Amino acid sequence: MKIVVLDGFTLNPGDLDWKRLHALGECHIHDRTPPEMVPERSAGADVILTNKTVLSGDAIRKLPALKYIGVLATGYNVVDVEAARERKIIVTNIPDYGTASVAQMVFAHILNLTQRVADHSRGVHAGDWSASEDFCYWNFPLIELQDLTLGIIGLGRIGQAVARLALAFGMKVLAQNPSPRTMSGVEPADLNTVLSKSDVVSLHCPLTDANRGFINEQTLSLMKPTAFLINTGRGPLVDEAALAAALRAGKLAGAGLDVLSVEPPPKDNPLLNCPNCFITPHIAWATRAARIRLYDIAVRNIEAFMAGKPQHVVNP
Repeated sequence: MKIVVLDGFTLNPGDLDWKRLHALGECHIHDRTPPEMVPERSAGADVILTNKTVLSGDAIRKLPALKYIGVLATGYNVVDVEAARERKIIVTNIPDYGTASVAQMVFAHILNLTQRVADHSRGVHAGDWSASEDFCYWNFPLIELQDLTLGIIGLGRIGQAVARLALAFGMKVLAQNPSPRTMSGVEPADLNTVLSKSDVVSLHCPLTDANRGFINEQTLSLMKPTAFLINTGRGPLVDEAALAAALRAGKLAGAGLDVLSVEPPPKDNPLLNCPNCFITPHIAWATRAARIRLYDIAVRNIEAFMAGKPQHVVNP
């Protein structure tokens, strides 16, 4: 069996071992693959693994030997699943590998916005504390989380993990979810209530045609001017121009983002030089512990496919 990994560097920049994958067959691992080289590098492959390299319908139709596509992530929009289904090619994803890591990043952004740790540290190194007349100083309001309200949009695995952390901080939690879902300590609410009542709003819903850009000028206007927006879900959930305008106008206190609509972002993205907007480069999922889980599930997915009992199939 020939296995081709199109973009292995993100999963394994050198701190993991590909040995288990090599044990499954003839294995070819590429750090990155430009779109135009996908058919050439995938020629003769029975199995392709991809993280963000796109497998279009055209590319899939050029690979007659292909039987299985494993997406090294939870989201699988990089694969034309309909084209794969037409060819009876199984497509799988990796659910629930990064829940703890993403929830941790949510609170890294929340704590950064409320304590401004990095800003105060830079000030200390710049000499501000040494020049202070008092034993301490702060250049930004310091905000306590206890009794503040966190609004969660999307109460799936990650949303629930974030809710548990919020409750541990003594926060009140509201949640909007498209299907009925209850969780102890979490109050269900509609979208407008979550946006208008929350001090922090965190996005954890999948991207669909219906919710693309749903955080826009209108919905942002419902939020408190003292509120923070956190997005570790999908970049296109947010109208970035509208968010930038709200931040510049002081209609929102801040934003913590791990995802953007285009990644890497073009230099003219309006959020890159926006006040009180903190952006991390889509790394919420990327702790070593989460990547080890991802790799383990990816291998087990292939083993299950080889045994004729595929798991985590997204195109049944």
